[in-house]
Amino acid sequence: MRSKRQHIGPGAMIAAAFIGPGTVTTATLAGGNFGFTLLWAIAFSVLATLILQEMTARLGVVGKRGLGEAIAQKTRGRLLYWPMTLLVIAAVFIGNAAYEAGNITGAIIGLPRWYLGDVNLWAVGIGFIAFMVLSTGRTPLIERVLVLLVAGMAAVFLCTAIITQPSIAGIASGLLTPSIPENAAMLVVGLIGTTVVPYNLFLHASAVKNHAISGMTLKEARQDIALSVVGGGLITLCIVITAAASLHGTGKPITSLSQIAPTLEPLMGAAAAAVLTVGFFAAGLSSAITAPLAAAYAVTEILALNEQRREQVFRWTWLLVLGVGVLFASFSLKPLQLILFAQVANGLLLPVCAAFILWIANDRSMLQRHTNTGLQNLSGVFVIAITLILGARSLSLAAGWL
Repeated sequence: MRSKRQHIGPGAMIAAAFIGPGTVTTATLAGGNFGFTLLWAIAFSVLATLILQEMTARLGVVGKRGLGEAIAQKTRGRLLYWPMTLLVIAAVFIGNAAYEAGNITGAIIGLPRWYLGDVNLWAVGIGFIAFMVLSTGRTPLIERVLVLLVAGMAAVFLCTAIITQPSIAGIASGLLTPSIPENAAMLVVGLIGTTVVPYNLFLHASAVKNHAISGMTLKEARQDIALSVVGGGLITLCIVITAAASLHGTGKPITSLSQIAPTLEPLMGAAAAAVLTVGFFAAGLSSAITAPLAAAYAVTEILALNEQRREQVFRWTWLLVLGVGVLFASFSLKPLQLILFAQVANGLLLPVCAAFILWIANDRSMLQRHTNTGLQNLSGVFVIAITLILGARSLSLAAGWL
């Protein structure tokens, strides 16, 4: 029993990372504006996450490597090395910086105004807390506390989803009938980006690798990630269902975060706004810590630095991601758009990261007999193809080509 408790962690950390303010915001927008129509996107996101994170679990347990290390090994000495290294660093940095801005912005939703000129001092304060945690490296206890807070918020949404008595037929139709209503394409990419978070591929492989050193087996890693991802997906479904039952059909489009609080009123009454504030703070702060950490892992692993240089680059990477996030969050006047942009950016960057992990998962020198099967390769290609199509459609719509 003690051994199993020791190995519960990597999956829970991944779930805590993607169940952030972006998930609550994007899911509420989806349910409030489009009812149950976009539930299929969450089902696809959970499936895609399971497919890709299972590959990173094998890489960590069997290959004893982080994803960045594996990419470096696959490309070092070839003409591909520097183009791929720069592509991965750019993709991870852009995605994590956008995500970090959304995390910090989400963490301060509902707090009273506290500005110095045009600078939101709450954003600076959240950034300082994240800085202190990352500087000391003492994250386990804090992560456990934040995960508990997020879990409490999840329980609230689950109970509220039941109390609102949603249409079972509507839920089934939304899950089984893929469709993209007008003006919903970017939101679909956002729903995928808030669940299948690219930086989690790097964070998970590194975390599992560390647990594997202390005895974690591949079976335990698979069970851990499956339980965490499915649980996180159910939370997202509950948020969409709650918003659909409470807000959709009122004739008012959901454009402000202040409109999210009513989704909790069937259960929490007048305390709904306060509960939402605490939930966003916990979710945002936990994700604000993991995003810079994952970027630092990815950059230092793919550059294959010596120990001294690795520590320096590791620190400067998370500092830069955190700093950019604080900067954008401090001056943002439209938190809803910023959070949604972070999810869309992650959705657009997903195919790049997914292609790398699919390539590595077929390397027998790393994974021995645990390389991808034909079905796993087909599943991976399917995920990449769908995300490419959705991303291209969203960009085309944004550019006015469709």
